[in-house]
Amino acid sequence: MRIISGFLRGRKLRAVPDRGVRPTSDRVREALFSRLGPLQGEQVLDLYAGTGALGLEALSRGATSVVFVEQAAAPLAVLKGNVSDLGVEENTEIYRAKAEDSLRRLSAAQQRFDLVFIDPPYASDEAENSLRALVEGHLLSPDAQVIVESSKHHLPAPVPGLSLLDERSYGDTVITRWRPEEAIQD
Repeated sequence: MRIISGFLRGRKLRAVPDRGVRPTSDRVREALFSRLGPLQGEQVLDLYAGTGALGLEALSRGATSVVFVEQAAAPLAVLKGNVSDLGVEENTEIYRAKAEDSLRRLSAAQQRFDLVFIDPPYASDEAENSLRALVEGHLLSPDAQVIVESSKHHLPAPVPGLSLLDERSYGDTVITRWRPEEAIQD
């Protein structure tokens, strides 16, 4: 794995030696980021961060800061190593917690995000729960984009307050892109 573009382009990322972690492939990340547009000044949230590849790619492409949330010890150690290796500690925060707990904490702190990545275990309802918590916790800026990576066999259901922008398949992986409903109506 490597950073694809931006000021960290070509830098290698550590991988998790655990088979339970499924990093987003370079090909999928490249396709995804080509659709996102400019990221200058964006505040990013990377839920179920794993190695941090998505958030670190966003940072390399101009995002101002990234909050990473990862609960599992092995991916968390790799994530911290990647942040340190790339020298971007000043622009990142790392929470070791469940996504739902972190979302409550971020909402209480009145944080807002312009870009959110949600990449939970494929056979779970955590994507829908996270989407719902983002809306209910008022964690999204008006023009935010929320990216969900899931299996084609377990897509997240629509959540009130978010509109689906598009859906792209890459083998078994499906990337859905959501926006706050008020952003669509403007």
